[in-house]
Amino acid sequence: MAKHQLLSTVERRETLPESYIRPESDRPRLSEVMTDNNIPLIDLTSPDKERVITEIGLACQTYGFFQVINHGISEDLLEKVMAVGLQFFRLPAEEKAKLYSDEPSKKIRLSTSFNVRKETVHNWRDYLRLHCHPLEEFLPEWPSNPESFKEIISTYCHEVRLLGLRLLGVISLSLGLEEDYIEKVLGEQEQHMAVNYYPQCPEPDLTFGLPKHTDPNAITILLQDPKVAGLQVLKDGDQWIAVNPRPNALVINLGDQLQALSNGAYKSVWHRAVVNAAQERMSVASFLCPCNSAVISPAPSLVADEDAPVYQSYTYDEYYKKFWSRNLDQEHCLELFRTPKLQ
Repeated sequence: MAKHQLLSTVERRETLPESYIRPESDRPRLSEVMTDNNIPLIDLTSPDKERVITEIGLACQTYGFFQVINHGISEDLLEKVMAVGLQFFRLPAEEKAKLYSDEPSKKIRLSTSFNVRKETVHNWRDYLRLHCHPLEEFLPEWPSNPESFKEIISTYCHEVRLLGLRLLGVISLSLGLEEDYIEKVLGEQEQHMAVNYYPQCPEPDLTFGLPKHTDPNAITILLQDPKVAGLQVLKDGDQWIAVNPRPNALVINLGDQLQALSNGAYKSVWHRAVVNAAQERMSVASFLCPCNSAVISPAPSLVADEDAPVYQSYTYDEYYKKFWSRNLDQEHCLELFRTPKLQ
């Protein structure tokens, strides 16, 4: 195992190691986190399609995320994904060591924290990163232990992709665009996944599972641990709210590319993961990303005649390289692509 040891292979500790302790100004302040009973919950089987489009548009403007139910992915599959993910993190250390890497560009890898090569304070997280599209290209490199891992996770990847593309269509319509506008702009979208494991943490007030960040991609579909809360989002720029798990719901986060395409009308949500003293926690984040050569710029119909667009045109490849060259919680990466006269 590399010098950055996986948290899932070490004995439980009574105190937090120094390298995980955040400066006092950058701690979760868990007592200040609120619950919000109005977090948008969208029923995708609602017969009133116009209402679904309107509700999703409103959620994208106000929160930058929403939850969906009746999304077409079976409860049985969601349970299997969580179970097999946990089995993977409980494998013996020598088995997991085969997949360990701290090279951010590696497409299939097991690692810890966020970017152990760059960061000064580590995050209380291990994760398995998997590229998922095209499946046949990446599947041979995926873990073959547990035995059912490839079959369960590949089935889930396929279904999540269909859901993500369907949601991009609804988001397009909510902006007054053609249903396939966003999908066409993003090109043959890449897809990857992070299977996250947050062990029990002795001092959860001093660290993060992941500090606040926005997602650099287009859309993120998050399967939360059904029993343990941990996701928090920033509302109105100053209030952290807890997104408590709901049975069989998936959380949909807008990423930076949809904020750019919407000319700033829709928000890429700041979010973070906190950890728990009593219980370990899992989550599975699936990311749909533009192809690297996709040119991202605000949709022309969303820019008033006299106005400059909020963001300059750029390729996703340019954006992604900038994103990974920074620390996770620095200023919003989109600020680097803002049209100069608006700065």
